[in-house]
Amino acid sequence: MEEKETKLEQEDQLNINTSEQVGENSSVNNELSEDEKGYKEFVESLPAKWYVLHTFSGYENVAKENLETVVEKFNLQDRIFDIIIPMEDVVEEKNGKKKLVQRKAMPCYILVKMKYADDLWHNVTRTRGITGFVGPKGRPLALTEEEVLKLRLEKIKVDINLEVNDKVEIIDGPLNGMVGTVTAINTENGIASVVVEMFGRETSVDVELSQIRKINQ
Repeated sequence: MEEKETKLEQEDQLNINTSEQVGENSSVNNELSEDEKGYKEFVESLPAKWYVLHTFSGYENVAKENLETVVEKFNLQDRIFDIIIPMEDVVEEKNGKKKLVQRKAMPCYILVKMKYADDLWHNVTRTRGITGFVGPKGRPLALTEEEVLKLRLEKIKVDINLEVNDKVEIIDGPLNGMVGTVTAINTENGIASVVVEMFGRETSVDVELSQIRKINQ
């Protein structure tokens, strides 16, 4: 473990030194050349896509926090937009009692939405906790639209006539088949709070609007 920590700290320092050197060089040349202007326009025209990054085991949170620091330190907000640790709700039984808990859906991976070009390679791969991109020979490969939808990385706009106190059925996820009452609706984020009877008591859960259907009474 100490050897892994030392290696991570060395990689982190290398990333900072390299990036700072790039920043210093950029400050010397305030005016962009035609090639640099062309490359900047090329990057700005890139679509933002989702990529998968591999992390050391148990370092998902560390990798996420450190990459967020890199984004802030080197003003990459216009290139890296979102960093997610995929989570899922599961029902676990312990000592004869069941409870709803969250766990990592993809251990050792984080998902990043960004406008990727080769100039981001070192900023991302040298971030402490990250071992590299998931793709052919370790090269970045963006997720397909189908994969993005399956992983629920983008909010799906759902046209549903729903109000507080409506009865609904959960039609997807670990609570599939349960019936409950809507207590709150967040249309902006596409989420509803639903009270269901679970494990002998009423429990409030947040579910996506696409995961429920209204029960007409």
